[in-house]
Amino acid sequence: MKDPVFVIHGVANRDEEEFTSVVSALAAAAGVDMVPVHWGDLGAQEQFIEAALPVYRPETEILRDDQEAEPLAVAPLTAAVFDHPLDEGPQLVQVEAALREHLDAQDDERSDGLRDHGGSHLDPDQILEYVREAWADTEWLCRTDDAQLLHETGSALAHALLDETDPGLDDAFYGLRGGGADGDSRLRSLVRRRLKDLDRVTGAAVQALGARLNHAMRSRFGPGTTRFLGDVLVYQRHQDAIHARVRQVIDEVDPGLGRSPDRPVRVAAHSLGGVIAVDMATAAEPLWTESLVTFGSQAAFFHVCDPRGGQLAPYGGSVPVHLPVSLNRWTNLWEPLDVLAFAASKVFRLHDGTAPVDLPVHHQASTGMWTHSAYWGLPYVASVIGDVMSQAQPR
Repeated sequence: MKDPVFVIHGVANRDEEEFTSVVSALAAAAGVDMVPVHWGDLGAQEQFIEAALPVYRPETEILRDDQEAEPLAVAPLTAAVFDHPLDEGPQLVQVEAALREHLDAQDDERSDGLRDHGGSHLDPDQILEYVREAWADTEWLCRTDDAQLLHETGSALAHALLDETDPGLDDAFYGLRGGGADGDSRLRSLVRRRLKDLDRVTGAAVQALGARLNHAMRSRFGPGTTRFLGDVLVYQRHQDAIHARVRQVIDEVDPGLGRSPDRPVRVAAHSLGGVIAVDMATAAEPLWTESLVTFGSQAAFFHVCDPRGGQLAPYGGSVPVHLPVSLNRWTNLWEPLDVLAFAASKVFRLHDGTAPVDLPVHHQASTGMWTHSAYWGLPYVASVIGDVMSQAQPR
């Protein structure tokens, strides 16, 4: 009879009873006897995490038409989209096309007698000259190459200018239609002011959307991410205590397990649990491991960023790191939408020269976007664990 498979959880597993239930279901699905290794009570304190998270509070500002608004700062999230000013040539082509289209359409409408005010008498070339003068002073519009946004900017500008020059409106700048130095100056001022208005609205909309997206991302994915980071920090400081907990659970089954090549253990581990398993199997005094299955784990990532020590040499970028004989076989599962899952086969080589086996886990729509915790209930994961552990033989 084979010894049981020891299952080490990853981050944010505080409820031992719940974890035991999950492992029981996995054992039944995999057809393998399993023993849960719970160390979550040694993990990060998470009850006060929300105190460190920023809260989105939109602020409004009312400006008079003749006021100059302070430029909106480019927030970090939106800066990734509106990174830096672009070549204004292609941008203004989009604006020009929309502006001319709108002016022409209004002239056609008026010439058909639908509005008895005559032509707009606005020169598109002159307007575009003023737009070019003011474009470099925009904070947001000069940063985008989005065709729809630029097209709508041209249309909105044309519409605003037509309304301002409509003699049927009591507050219109009717004098613009007469031309002359005074009219040109007023038109230039009007174009600059309306373009600044559109730029301010664009910036406010982008920042509001970015802030809400940031808040939504934090609300949806933040708890998992912050718990991951918290437990990683705790593990880095308190490895010995967590390793001792793993050793304690194994000893309760059989004190001789994992202490020599004659009695290696079999381990399945999720997330940070995979890092724990690899660290213990490659330590100076290793946990002798016959077969390891990791899922959604970061052992390779951690070693590339910060060499783990023990019997492992640092990764130099071209030659894989050879694992000691104390880690005999390794199968690593990763899900494509799991941002906390990493491959092992490029970074490591087993003692016989073969690479750890990296296996993708197909994404299921029912798991949603946060897939880091989905492995436990996936039939494919249970099937792989069952197959791998049934082939593992004592050395």
